[in-house]
Amino acid sequence: MALSYILTIIILVFLLVGLRLVYQYQRLVRFRLGKYKDVLEPGLRWVIPFVDHTEKIDLRVVSADVQPQESMTKDNVPLKVDAVVFFKVLHPDKAIIEIEDYYTAISQFSRAALRDVVGKEDLDTILSNREKVAEEIRRIVDKSADQWGIDVVEVKIQQVELPESMKRSMAGQAEAERERRATIIKSEGEVIAAKNLEKAAQTLKSPGALQLRTLTTLRDIASEPSQKIIIPIPTDLFDKIAGKRK
Repeated sequence: MALSYILTIIILVFLLVGLRLVYQYQRLVRFRLGKYKDVLEPGLRWVIPFVDHTEKIDLRVVSADVQPQESMTKDNVPLKVDAVVFFKVLHPDKAIIEIEDYYTAISQFSRAALRDVVGKEDLDTILSNREKVAEEIRRIVDKSADQWGIDVVEVKIQQVELPESMKRSMAGQAEAERERRATIIKSEGEVIAAKNLEKAAQTLKSPGALQLRTLTTLRDIASEPSQKIIIPIPTDLFDKIAGKRK
């Protein structure tokens, strides 16, 4: 009787030791006696203790930081560029069998690709079209990662650091450009104002416009609280009166 209890306990322990819980976002790669056997799907799984060895693989998208890399552009400008790579495992068996540490491999391979791509582009392209540079890095890394069962989803260029001398030069150019635009806007405003003055002068040359201006002035004077109102009389009115007397 005691022996049966002992055997029962041993069997229960054996069964419990072999249980593996696999989450929805995971896969379990199983090796039996050192050889690849299969990939276990999500759920409560059981493997043979001391015979089967398992490795859990996360299928979610993960990110790997690419440390700042000092590179020389096509037009010989030294830059320090860093990026981040987003990737996920598509084939867990390949990710375990084909590469020792796929996370480190992706990170290191991305550094090399970053230096290569920056060296093939000029400074203007890198600063103004980061998406193009990032996509080229993604394409290069993804081509190699495909044999490891990994899909490189996206690459983001985080920062492009210029030399201090280049920063000062670009700041000076930006200031000069702002001054140039301000000068153009001011000149255009002066031209418009001059045209408006010219039109006003042409309009005031006509007799009707002069009389209208006189009536406007009289109206403004009449609205002021004053005891005396001085009314300007045009000189041609005196000439007309003198002509009638003659």
